[in-house]
Amino acid sequence: MSPVLATVALYSLIIVLGALAGAVVVVLNDRPTHLVRFLAFAAGVMLGAAFFHMLPEAYSGGGWWAFALVPAGFAFLLVLERYLVAHAGEDLSHGDTVAGTGQVVHPGHVLGLTAFLGLSTHTLFDGIALGSAVEEGVGGMAMLAIVAHKVPSALSLASILKTEGRSRVSILSLSTLYGMMVPAGALLYFLFDAMLQFESLAAKALAFSAGTFLYIAVSDLLPHVHRHGKDQPGRNVLALFVGLLLMFLLARLMGHPGHPEH
Repeated sequence: MSPVLATVALYSLIIVLGALAGAVVVVLNDRPTHLVRFLAFAAGVMLGAAFFHMLPEAYSGGGWWAFALVPAGFAFLLVLERYLVAHAGEDLSHGDTVAGTGQVVHPGHVLGLTAFLGLSTHTLFDGIALGSAVEEGVGGMAMLAIVAHKVPSALSLASILKTEGRSRVSILSLSTLYGMMVPAGALLYFLFDAMLQFESLAAKALAFSAGTFLYIAVSDLLPHVHRHGKDQPGRNVLALFVGLLLMFLLARLMGHPGHPEH
């Protein structure tokens, strides 16, 4: 194995373990009030990822046309949830209760899958950025930036999946698959580096994914927090702003994984 591939493999392992660590925090917590707070934090992370990471990078790499795909991503999930399948954000009081927790969940599993696909698409292009960065000799910085983003994002994904009543095995399996998008993206980079214009494609995918992030946060997560977190609204609002602040600080300190700030 070449030194570049060995480095990518090592960095990818660290990133996958970081994603699993974020998921384990949620899996081991059985208190419904904490789960609602995790969802408020998840909404902040997804809003922060969209506004502070994905949208600036999309506009920088693809200009106005890439940026115009943001409402397309938003509308895609709107149509998917409200018109093609049962809306995952409807009043969950009509769902089932998880034994021993008092947690009410929606039986459709729509939101978790859409969140998984949106986050995984973003992570796939993080892997492409990692492959490029390692080849250019700045892989360590890219790895740190990706880990810093993936841990809170994995926590967010696991919170959404747990809200739907998924098993621990399912949550950890999907979180692992989510983390594995990094080495998959790096592999794509090395396989197709000479054939595809990744920068233009990445910008468009990021813009579309940003639209899905915005929809999930404002249409599903925040309404759920409002309905099921009325006992401690101040703490839930604080969790939301902690998620936003974390992503803002990561953007300022580390920039996008593929383009670390100097």
